[in-house]
Amino acid sequence: MTPRLASSDGEFHGPSIDEFFPEILFHVGPIPVNRIHLIQLLSVIAVVLILWLGTRRMKVVPGRFQSLVEMGLGFVRGGIAHDLLGRKDGDRFLPILTTIFFMVLFMNITGIIPFLNMPGTAIIAVPLTLAVVSYVTFIYAGIKKSPKNFFKNALFPSGVPWPVYFIVTPIELISTFIIRPVTLTLRLLMNLVVGHMILVLCFAATQFFFFTAGGGWAALGIGTLAFGGAFTLFEILVAVLQAYVFTVLTAVYIQLAVAEEH
Repeated sequence: MTPRLASSDGEFHGPSIDEFFPEILFHVGPIPVNRIHLIQLLSVIAVVLILWLGTRRMKVVPGRFQSLVEMGLGFVRGGIAHDLLGRKDGDRFLPILTTIFFMVLFMNITGIIPFLNMPGTAIIAVPLTLAVVSYVTFIYAGIKKSPKNFFKNALFPSGVPWPVYFIVTPIELISTFIIRPVTLTLRLLMNLVVGHMILVLCFAATQFFFFTAGGGWAALGIGTLAFGGAFTLFEILVAVLQAYVFTVLTAVYIQLAVAEEH
């Protein structure tokens, strides 16, 4: 996205929320397609292609590319799935956890790739869809583990005096079945929205100071350029961290659903 840097009066105009509502490029039937949709599609293609190329001809002595893909898959399997769910349930839910991790990672990382410059997770459709997938998986895991007692145990925890259920049950209903998907969605969305806005602000200011304001203002452009470069590195960390957090929380919710008390 390219923000409106200067108007006819030479004033600086930073990024706005309009960044996330780009113009429609074309339609696929009744579905409008904009630049962010193309970035999301490119992210999906990249995930599928990289994982397919990295695993289609596995070698005993892997090359660099296969090693990198195996490292990523092994991180999700050993560091998240097996660590939180154990080997049996970890392998059972590994496909969904791996999909979530790499989808979030690749859609996050497009925010710092030149000519893309927009994370695919910075509009609510993707975070909400992934949160719904996580939520449905959590519900499925709990019902599969204990068809009759899952909702009962979740809403009416044992060891609580029955009058207290009038307070506890509404709280459990809201926190367990409403707040979780909402927080998953907003945590991912807002981190990427804010990161994108800061990056655009830094580089838009740099362009303004160098090419519009000129003169001594160029010194400030050097500062905003340096800060933008440093924040780009920070955004890489955020992209990886948010993918990890989203996947870990999904695994934690599944672990709570399949716990023995359910």
